[in-house]
Amino acid sequence: MALEVKKLVGGYSRIPVLKDVSFQVKAGELVGLIGLNGAGKSTTINHVIGLLQPFSGEITLNGVNLQKDPVDYKKQLAYVPETPILYDELTLREHIELTIKAYELKYDDAWKRAHKLLKIFRLDNKLDWFPANFSKGMKQKVMICCALMIDAKLLIVDEPFYGLDPLAVHDLLELIEEKKKAGTAVLMSTHVLDTAQRYCDRFVLLANGKVRAHGTLDELRQKADRPGESLDDIYLSLARNDQNE
Repeated sequence: MALEVKKLVGGYSRIPVLKDVSFQVKAGELVGLIGLNGAGKSTTINHVIGLLQPFSGEITLNGVNLQKDPVDYKKQLAYVPETPILYDELTLREHIELTIKAYELKYDDAWKRAHKLLKIFRLDNKLDWFPANFSKGMKQKVMICCALMIDAKLLIVDEPFYGLDPLAVHDLLELIEEKKKAGTAVLMSTHVLDTAQRYCDRFVLLANGKVRAHGTLDELRQKADRPGESLDDIYLSLARNDQNE
């Protein structure tokens, strides 16, 4: 078992956004976190990475409790946010160096992994560039490189495809597949449901801060009584039903 979220209640104020959210992400699988705007996806991720304190519930990663042992918990995860967050005064090279120091990585091994990733995303000749020189897509690639160079047990990617060109999307998906094969648990939030359908092993569908459904695509089809339909059709059906309740 990698990530386990149990009966999570939380949000940004005294009124909870998340209501009794529970799900798992096992080692070596990609779980898609799906939901409309305001469903609770970002709030869930912010709790999982430790930016928000839950009102109640428990979050563990390979048996390490986030609230009881936050340092050891966070050492195990890597995160790619929806909006790139870079330091204006640091070059790409210095962002790599900072990641190595923050995660206490072996220097030569980490740089070997970094160079491979930088070459894949065509950033290997831009090590001395500052963020001001990068496009949004290039900034996102820097975030991806910094996250994937870490030997994390859990990789969280939040809407990773926005701003990326088609080749970069393909490269990212291939790298995520490699991470899965190496035993990394991956939680991905996305609105690109056709891509999620092709690459995710299981899904967690959120609506109004609750887990509306979870499981494989076939299990979701059975739950919605819509055999053979796409993830997009199934989710839209469930979402419309929630809005009409």
